[in-house]
Amino acid sequence: MTLDIVILAAGQGTRMRSALPKVLHPVAGKSMLGHVVDTARQLRPKGIHVVIGHGAERVRECLAADDLNFVLQSEQLGTGHAVAQALPALTAERILILYGDVPLIEADTLQRLLAKVGPRQLALLTVDLNDATGYGRIIRDEQGRVTAIVEHKDATPKQRQICEGNTGILAVPGDRLADWLGRLSNDNAQGEFYLTDVIAMAVSDGLIVATEQPLDAMEVQGANDRIQLAQLERHYQLRAARRLMAQGVTLLDPARFDLRGEVTVGRDVLIDINVILEGRLVIEDGVQIGANCVIKDSILRRGAVVKANSHLEGAELGEGADCGPFARLRPGAVLGAKAHVGNFVELKNAVLGEGAKAGHLSYLGDAEIGARTNIGAGTITCNYDGANKFKTVMGEDVFIGSNSALVAPVNLGDGVTTGAGSVITADVPAGNLALGRARQRNIDGWKRPEKIKK
Repeated sequence: MTLDIVILAAGQGTRMRSALPKVLHPVAGKSMLGHVVDTARQLRPKGIHVVIGHGAERVRECLAADDLNFVLQSEQLGTGHAVAQALPALTAERILILYGDVPLIEADTLQRLLAKVGPRQLALLTVDLNDATGYGRIIRDEQGRVTAIVEHKDATPKQRQICEGNTGILAVPGDRLADWLGRLSNDNAQGEFYLTDVIAMAVSDGLIVATEQPLDAMEVQGANDRIQLAQLERHYQLRAARRLMAQGVTLLDPARFDLRGEVTVGRDVLIDINVILEGRLVIEDGVQIGANCVIKDSILRRGAVVKANSHLEGAELGEGADCGPFARLRPGAVLGAKAHVGNFVELKNAVLGEGAKAGHLSYLGDAEIGARTNIGAGTITCNYDGANKFKTVMGEDVFIGSNSALVAPVNLGDGVTTGAGSVITADVPAGNLALGRARQRNIDGWKRPEKIKK
């Protein structure tokens, strides 16, 4: 059966105490609404309709995509009123209602819920809680059939003792929704049009209300303040950690690991504490990542090692290559097989060939460096003249003496050696020694200036 999804994302989120619309607050580096949209896409619906209100333009700008239909709720008059704003666009046989501040909901849970929807049956996602304060309560008859939902503020003391709470996530037959929404009333403590009142209407019309529950109660947890947002973040990270460990990754402390993107991992990967993985990453078999590393949009080939306190973005490490500690690899940095970059080395748009080395304290930008070349400490490629960038090319088996400055554009042939402290401004033929430093002078009798007494 065809499916339309409505995501309610119009709330202000006053308890966040933020200028940022609530649904745009991030969990694992992505907005809460972004997580819900991604999950909705997994269900392959006919349409995804996002109801926006507070901060509408900002939400639209942040989430704009060809497959999203944004619907404005100019006045926030309740969940039923919000869904009604999307009615003109809903044409599918099933309608699924989701919430933009419930980011951990799983596609598998929603599939189970949708499987229970039929012409004479709707499906409601409920959750059993030790403390259901704030949740609408599921009212059942003596046979255990759902008859209604009572919001917490409207519930009697006896009803508040019920532990089964309403998550708000609901799937209904598409041809029934308009009728039910048209019959909603705002005669309640909040003066709002509750979507939950649809349940009693459906029962009155002779439909069955089937229920489903998430495997993990945190799937349906929303975030109304920063404390709940932090709880969602940590739960997301622990869930991500478990998934990686199930794939063969060793996390030395799963509680001190953060994934803020998507990662493909091999076997026997080891990740130390306080590592942050961002964007899209590929980590192959046997990779080791030291403590306190941040790695974004990068590829780590088999057996690569990233030592502690290194920062990689848009980089690639070849098989058996290593970098760090305290290395920074910026976009376009590529280490060939068994290449080495040591402490306090920065690479930007630079390729090191197989077995090439830059041990420490160097900057290599816009450079192509051949196999087995050795870069001495303090070396820099002078790639920028204040307006344009230029390339430095080094052949194979080049030896760059410490504290050399290579002024691009410049080409050093195979086997070139530069003397320590040289400034190289012209191409160097293969096999040559290049010296580019002033002749030393020793001045006898020179007196160091003395501080003037006041």
